[in-house]
Amino acid sequence: MNKTWCERINPVVRDMPPSGIRRFFDMVAETKGVISLGVGEPDFVTPWHIREACIYSLEKGYTMYTSNSGLLELRYAIARDLAETYGVTYDPKSEILVTVGVSQALDLALRALVCPGDEVLIPEPSYVSYAPTVTLAGGKVVSLPTGMEQGFCLRAHQVEAAITPRTKILLLCYPNNPTGAVLDRKTLLEIAEVVVAHDLIVISDEIYDKLTYVGQHTCVASLPGMKERTVLLNGFSKSYAMTGWRVGYACGHGDFIAAMTKIHQYTMLCAPITAQMAALEALKNGRAGMERMVREYNRRRHLVLHAFRDMGLPCFEPKGAFYAFPEIRVTGLTSEEFAEILLQEEKVAVVPGNAFGSSGEGFVRCSYAASLEDLGEALRRMAQLVRRRGVRPRVISTPSRHLPARDAGVSAAGGASSRIFHPGRN
Repeated sequence: MNKTWCERINPVVRDMPPSGIRRFFDMVAETKGVISLGVGEPDFVTPWHIREACIYSLEKGYTMYTSNSGLLELRYAIARDLAETYGVTYDPKSEILVTVGVSQALDLALRALVCPGDEVLIPEPSYVSYAPTVTLAGGKVVSLPTGMEQGFCLRAHQVEAAITPRTKILLLCYPNNPTGAVLDRKTLLEIAEVVVAHDLIVISDEIYDKLTYVGQHTCVASLPGMKERTVLLNGFSKSYAMTGWRVGYACGHGDFIAAMTKIHQYTMLCAPITAQMAALEALKNGRAGMERMVREYNRRRHLVLHAFRDMGLPCFEPKGAFYAFPEIRVTGLTSEEFAEILLQEEKVAVVPGNAFGSSGEGFVRCSYAASLEDLGEALRRMAQLVRRRGVRPRVISTPSRHLPARDAGVSAAGGASSRIFHPGRN
């Protein structure tokens, strides 16, 4: 008997569960008037001077391939930015690879480093694609649960206790998606000691590094003894409001980058040249606009934190990224039940916490990269649901109706209209 079409699919892919966010994407798409706090995408449009650099490159006929490694001028700019910001130096010719977003950089790093059966340690809750990408690379995921009582911060003793002879990689993401947690330098130094002692490799996704509101971001590769064993991932999506441009990069030991480049040249060739030209402009002249956006996120961070606490939901203070992760157990609902009822009854979309791993159960992820109008209305509607579930509120915080004018060149795209879920990296 012939095999069915389903039976012919690679079992690794066939048996992989779909993203926990997917069902909510579909539900939101079918519901009108939804305010979305689910998508991890800035509501700002890319600053004009960055868009203009792209337009200018098209006018000048830049429509060809670049080097597989990316534009050399862009790699020099990335190296300069990392050296000036964190004091960590990379050779632009051999230690930096420009990729199609950080998601591709992560995939390349895992496929280049993971052998069948290798164990990859991942703090949890974690970004939804980490575990599946490890599985697709042939590795075994070992989750390291973190909770609100520890500030969702990974501790060195957790790493030490999880290490086996098959452990090869520790995958870090701080500031964290979905919790907004950051790791201070002391904690990272303690973790680095364990990493070095057990000869592990670190893949550090630092896409939210510029969005740190409390303390200063510590680049893992800048720690003593860590540069040569760290693959540093970063990009332009979050800090410069360039999610759709799909430009990221990986930095690391020349042998690691050469291995990743081999996969990249056979599967992707290069990131689009016009997007690379725009990224170059962002690094050259985008800091002031980026800092204005960060200040605006910080204002919204305070708003949502106090609003959740006022409505009676315990909420860890997010110190980075642009997500809040309130606990919703007091409502008597699971994460999925809360998100589904909130969507159906109040037309507000959030992401159930268990989409980020089992330790996220009892929480929901809310992005505050939305306009103040949308945030205020979404929080008002959420408070109504929480009150109907019998939770006693305190004073409900609401934003001012008189909003400041946007900074020139950094206009908001969301406004008072509903935002739309996108199924990409978020």
